[in-house]
Amino acid sequence: MMSISRRTAAAGVTLAAGAMLLTACTSSDGTETTSSSDGSAAGAKVELRVATFPPGADAAAYEAFAAQEAQFEDANPDIDVIGVEYEWTGPTFAVQLAGGSLPDVFTVPFTDSKTLLENGQLMDVTDEIDALGYTDSFNPVILDGVTGADGHIYGFPRQAYAMGLHYNRDLFEQAGLDPDDPPATWDEVREAAKAITAATGKAGYAQMAINNTGGWQLTAQTVSRGGRTQVDDGDGTYTSTINNAGTKATLEFLHDLRWVDDSFGYKVDLDWGTINQEFAAGNVGMFTSGSDVYTALVRDFGMEAGDYGLTVMPLEGEDPGTLGGGDIAVVSPTVDDATKAAAIKWIDWYYMQKLMNEDAAVADAQALADAGQAVGTPVLPVLSRELYEESQTWIADYVNVPVDQMAPFTDRIWDQTPVGEPKGKTQEIYALLDPLVQAVLTDENADIDALLTQADADAQALLDQ
Repeated sequence: MMSISRRTAAAGVTLAAGAMLLTACTSSDGTETTSSSDGSAAGAKVELRVATFPPGADAAAYEAFAAQEAQFEDANPDIDVIGVEYEWTGPTFAVQLAGGSLPDVFTVPFTDSKTLLENGQLMDVTDEIDALGYTDSFNPVILDGVTGADGHIYGFPRQAYAMGLHYNRDLFEQAGLDPDDPPATWDEVREAAKAITAATGKAGYAQMAINNTGGWQLTAQTVSRGGRTQVDDGDGTYTSTINNAGTKATLEFLHDLRWVDDSFGYKVDLDWGTINQEFAAGNVGMFTSGSDVYTALVRDFGMEAGDYGLTVMPLEGEDPGTLGGGDIAVVSPTVDDATKAAAIKWIDWYYMQKLMNEDAAVADAQALADAGQAVGTPVLPVLSRELYEESQTWIADYVNVPVDQMAPFTDRIWDQTPVGEPKGKTQEIYALLDPLVQAVLTDENADIDALLTQADADAQALLDQ
C-alpha cells in the first residue's frame, strides 16, 4: 500500500468503537498530553481517519490527495488527517461497519443511505448542514435520500451520476463504426456489438452480473426501456414490479447477444471492478455504468484516454428514463464530539466547497490536474444545474478529460428524465436480481418468464418484511 503523506491507515485495521482518543497520548514532538473532561486531549491534534481510494489506485491519485491533505491541515492545524484505503461493496459493507474497520468519514451510495440511517448507523448532521447553509441549496430529490423519517439529515450528498453507455473508440474504428456517432437505440447497440466481435474477436458488449451489480444494471436498463422494478406506495411500503416488459426486453437482449449473436464474450461473472478492468484493457466494446466512471478507468485501471467514449443510455418504450445515483459523505456514529467536528470540517472542505465556491473549486481542480488526475468528468449536479454549469466555467482552464469524446453524453443528458434508484430493500433486491442476469448468460434455454415471476414474488416477500 502506498503512503499518502505521513501515514496511511489500512482499511482492514479494526478499531475499538469510540476509542478515538486515549486518556493519555503523546504529541508529535514527543510530549505527553492529558485528556480534558470531554475526552479530547488538551493541546493534541484530533486524528481523523478519512476514506481515500480503492486498493490499487495509482501514485498520482495519492499525490493529489497528499497535496489536498496538506492544504487542509495548513488551514486546520489541530486536525491530523489519516487516509484510509476504501472501496464500498454491497456484500461486505455491513461487516466492515459492524466490525469498526471503516474510517471516521466515508461514503455510501444513495441506495444504502435509507437503510443505514434507519438502523442508526449514520451520524445526524442536520445542525451542521443548516449552519453551513447547504440545506436549501441541495436538489430536494437528492436531499430526500439522506433524510430520515424524523426529518433529520444524515449525510452530505457529494456527487451524482446518470447511467451512460461507455464504448471503446478504438474498437469502434476497427469495426468500421463511427466513434463520433455511437448507437442511439438498443437495436443499434446490438448491431455494433456484432460488428466489433466480427472484426476484432473481442466482446462487443458486456454486462455486470455479480455482487449486486447485475441487479443494478438490469434495473438501469429496465428504466431505459420504460419499465420500473418497484413502485413506492407512498405510505412507507413498496410494491415489486420486476415482471414488466422493460425487464423482460433487457433479459432477451442479453440472451440474444450471448446465444444468437455470440457477441457478448465468455466472461459472465463481471462486477464493477472487473468490468472496468476488462474495458480498460480493450477487451470489451461497450457496457453500461455510471457516467462518472472515466476517472476510475484511467486512474485505477490504466485505460488510454483516447480510446474512451461516452454516450447516453438508449431510451425506448412509453415512459423511459435514465437511472441516476451517487453517493453521500457520512460520519461514523461511534465518533466523539471532537472527531465529529473535525469530520464536518473535512467533508465541507474536501467534498462540498468545490461545488459552490469558486476559489475552492479552482484549488481542487488545480491540485488534481497537477497530479495528473481527471478534471471535468461528466456528473449530475447535487445542487442546481445553474450552479453546476457556473462551476464548470471556474475550472475550465484545468479540465483535462477528452470532453469531445464525451459530447454524445453531455449534449443529450439534460433531455433525458432522471429516475432515482428503487428505495425499498435496494441492495437486497439487486442481489436477488443477479441470478436472472447470470441465468440468461449461462443457460441458452433459460425460462425468462418463469424467472421474472419468481423474482417478483421473492422481491415482494423482502419488501413485506
